[in-house]
Amino acid sequence: MFRHKTGSVTEELQVIAPSKLALEEVSKSFQTITGTVLALDRISLQVNEGEFVCIVGPSGCGKTTLLNIIAGLEMPDSGNVLAGGKPVTGPGRDRLVMFQESALFPWLNVFGNVLFPLKLKPQLTNKDRRDVAKYYLELVDLTRFERFNIHELSGGMKQRVALARSLAPNPRVLLMDEPFGALDALTREQFYGDLQRIWKERKKTIVFVTHNVREAACLGDRVLLFSPHPGRIQEEFVIDLPRPRDINTADLVGYSSKIMRSLKSFNAERPETRA
Repeated sequence: MFRHKTGSVTEELQVIAPSKLALEEVSKSFQTITGTVLALDRISLQVNEGEFVCIVGPSGCGKTTLLNIIAGLEMPDSGNVLAGGKPVTGPGRDRLVMFQESALFPWLNVFGNVLFPLKLKPQLTNKDRRDVAKYYLELVDLTRFERFNIHELSGGMKQRVALARSLAPNPRVLLMDEPFGALDALTREQFYGDLQRIWKERKKTIVFVTHNVREAACLGDRVLLFSPHPGRIQEEFVIDLPRPRDINTADLVGYSSKIMRSLKSFNAERPETRA
């Protein structure tokens, strides 16, 4: 791990107090060619500091819309979102999003991509930024590949770079929108162990959107099941299993089967709307 921490670098790498999230009666609708679609209907939710919460549900149930509202990328029609007790009125460096597509800059190499968000931190010197970037590359086991170009990486390695880039500014909340959806099964399983390790070490508040029920049970302290048309929190499952968790254990399969039974009960045959 990173050893030579001094001055502002120490402050940048310290485990800051994670944020508590609160959503109060949040609703959101969109205009479509067929009329107004209510994507989210009066969502109220508390996410504790340092908690890992997973959201699952059919397509069109508003999972991504909710994540965008927490991030401040979209505003709700009604209701309030609080992060650390303060209203969310727009994007902020305390809340960062990691998407399914890595969205890396192809003109920068691995190191440059992780370094990029640190340029927005004026309190850091150039050496500080480089030291912080190296720390996070080591955290995701990519130190050997820091000079590689993005097109030279596998899909899993690109997502490791994206994770390091999301963590580098030291946000209080990490919002993850199906980050492993495009990866093969073996790579995903490796990520499950890595993400649990990083979450334990950095103590981030994480809200994680996925279609994969077993993935949600593997990673989450809680799994929230959304119903579609409009999106509402239909059911909550507390995953009372020790960490690190193996996605193939009988206990975890038991939790995911219970969630899947509830998920299958939804009538998801209506035309897909914005997720």
